[in-house]
Amino acid sequence: MASMLASPSLTGLSAVVTGGSRGLGLLLAEELAARHCDVTIVARDAAELGRADTLLRRPGGVRVRTAVCDVRDRDAVREMLRDTAGAFGGIDLVIANAGIIQVAPVDDLGAEAFESALDSIFKGALYTSLEALPYLRRSPAGGRLALIGSVGGLLAAPHLLPYSCAKAAVGALAEGLHAEAARGGVSVTAVHPGLMRTGSHLHARFGGDQEREFAWFSALAGMPVVSMNARRAADRIVTAVQRRRTRIVLTPVARAAAVVHGVAPGLTTRMTTLATRALPNPTDGRRRLTEGADLGPPAHPVARRLRAWGSALNDKVAGAYNQRAA
Repeated sequence: MASMLASPSLTGLSAVVTGGSRGLGLLLAEELAARHCDVTIVARDAAELGRADTLLRRPGGVRVRTAVCDVRDRDAVREMLRDTAGAFGGIDLVIANAGIIQVAPVDDLGAEAFESALDSIFKGALYTSLEALPYLRRSPAGGRLALIGSVGGLLAAPHLLPYSCAKAAVGALAEGLHAEAARGGVSVTAVHPGLMRTGSHLHARFGGDQEREFAWFSALAGMPVVSMNARRAADRIVTAVQRRRTRIVLTPVARAAAVVHGVAPGLTTRMTTLATRALPNPTDGRRRLTEGADLGPPAHPVARRLRAWGSALNDKVAGAYNQRAA
């Protein structure tokens, strides 16, 4: 209903969504198409893109195309955007959403996890932004760029430190680009979602005490009140980009955490330290990471009950949001 009531100002425009084959990216592409915007969804996995293309709902007249592209490769990003502009006659809106999630204590991750997160999340957003800006400046409608950060980039999350560091860099990039791109008629929106029910726990990678890490993360990510309906999040994000908002923080919990951290950073750091005591302890420093979909049910009864109780809503949407292979 929210999409039907939105302004039709995206009609006939061309959009690109990186990380668009599943989860939030797929829903953002769907929301753009619902507002009569031609869409290119970008991801690394061709099979996943094929399933996404089948799942994506499109009203009459809207064109949807897929593009296999690794956003960590600037040359590949440049080629993808050139092909998209050629196919659609230009590019008017870009959402940089691609990323990875690694869940483990820092002792069970190592520097390589930080490098991987920065490559996928920050460099992916950076390369997409730099290569997209020339096209966005030429948009007759005035270009729009959105970078998907996270509340984890505003307030560092324990056992998610590579993700938090990379998302913090994305937030700084969005704010700086907003100031510098304005003279070229391009608006830049920093998007900081809190927890959303996208089924992302199945593609997050877990280290250390993997079963317990998976249990707490999947439970929290799917918990009502704490997490947000992903379709509603996509609607709000696209509306913010459409209205050229500078920044949006999603979920009341995320907004409250960001405000409290801004006012009393020492207090929030102490509270985070206390909360960390409830999380699994580091193991022997093993660095192996496994996707949630490959872990299976936790063996420990408490972890099993926690995961089943909290992640039921997240599990329910996983298939619809292309988080599970057919």
